[in-house]
Amino acid sequence: MDATSRPPSLAGLRRTYEGLPLREADLAPDPVSQFALWFGEAVDAGLPEPNAAVLATASAGGRPTARTVLLKGYDENGFVFYTNYESRKGRDLAENPRAALLFPWHSIRRQVRVEGSVVRLPREESAAYFRSRPYGSRIGAWASRQSAVVHSREELDARYEELSARWPDDPPVPDFWGGFRVVPAEVEFWQGRTDRMHDRLRYRRSGSSWVIERLAP
Repeated sequence: MDATSRPPSLAGLRRTYEGLPLREADLAPDPVSQFALWFGEAVDAGLPEPNAAVLATASAGGRPTARTVLLKGYDENGFVFYTNYESRKGRDLAENPRAALLFPWHSIRRQVRVEGSVVRLPREESAAYFRSRPYGSRIGAWASRQSAVVHSREELDARYEELSARWPDDPPVPDFWGGFRVVPAEVEFWQGRTDRMHDRLRYRRSGSSWVIERLAP
């Protein structure tokens, strides 16, 4: 590799994380309540799309993959997102119903990791959310066979126009589309600190309650 083809140096990307301490005594008794607190602070901080999360799945054979999804709801039962069931992630979850979510709130020196089992939402819940989406997004769900190979952008756009003409007002709910809920078994809250001595506090489900543990950074 000659000098002109060398990749740029990463040395200038070093940074010091100077966040407030995260102590066990500061935590809510359960991870969803703690997530709600931090999510509200991420929203108040003006983060772009604070509900964006990296979703990691794996096939039955253990082949991993990750992508960004949008969190569309959360409560004591888990964390909800929607997708095409025939997409790569949908197929992974059909074979291996476990996943991890990562919320990378870099600008406020925080991240949240969620790991757990995954279940499909009831059909009526998915249908209700689908009908609440903008018209264009509903048509798009029909037009895009997510993760399938398409020959050109023109093919995709033509499919969209065809379906818009077929359903000019109210497209039906696709049977291949719906929601998943990640039911947490572990939730970790990471707070950046100086000298790489970050705070990592993990909620781990134990029976019907939660155990809080501190992890080394």
